[in-house]
Amino acid sequence: MTTYADMWFDPKCPWAWNTSRWLLEVERVRDVRVRFHVMSLWLLNRDREVDAWYRGWLADTLGPVRVVTAVRQKFGDEVVRDLYTALGDRIHGEKTPIGPGLYTAALAALGLPTDLAGAADVADHDEALRESHEAGLRPVGEDLGTPAIHIPGPDGTVNAFFGPVVTPVPRGEAAGRLWDGVLLVSGTPGFYELKRGNRPRPQTD
Repeated sequence: MTTYADMWFDPKCPWAWNTSRWLLEVERVRDVRVRFHVMSLWLLNRDREVDAWYRGWLADTLGPVRVVTAVRQKFGDEVVRDLYTALGDRIHGEKTPIGPGLYTAALAALGLPTDLAGAADVADHDEALRESHEAGLRPVGEDLGTPAIHIPGPDGTVNAFFGPVVTPVPRGEAAGRLWDGVLLVSGTPGFYELKRGNRPRPQTD
């Protein structure tokens, strides 16, 4: 029976990108289907005290999530997967600067109307963005962020958690084994955290 996993992402986050690529690998080796949803690191940190460098890093994150939200509202949930990949390949692989050129190229690659790039600069879809953001993070904890994943539990509940944070991206059966482990620990009552220090910079591809 197919397991449906829901992941919430911010297109600029390299850790979410790696997790999303891992989940696509999992689809190849396990009976899993991933559904992608947008959240916003800008919204998450809007009223927080954060380091100046991180505030600067967040400055251009609102545009991409607005574009994804606008496309989702016009064309439905299924297109989010491909648009995330089109944006992420350019942001993390090609190091394309975030801005109108990025949005237009990603939209054009999918045959989507390029005028939707203009959604980056307006608040027309912010309520829908906020609803998606809150739906993803409410069960996980608003202090965490992305990657956030929801997986159905055996008793009809939902196991919601932050992570896994991985670099490099596990491939093939290694991705499947990590999935098996994530299912095990996330389904264990009372389990909350497993963490390593000295985390390296993300190796994105």
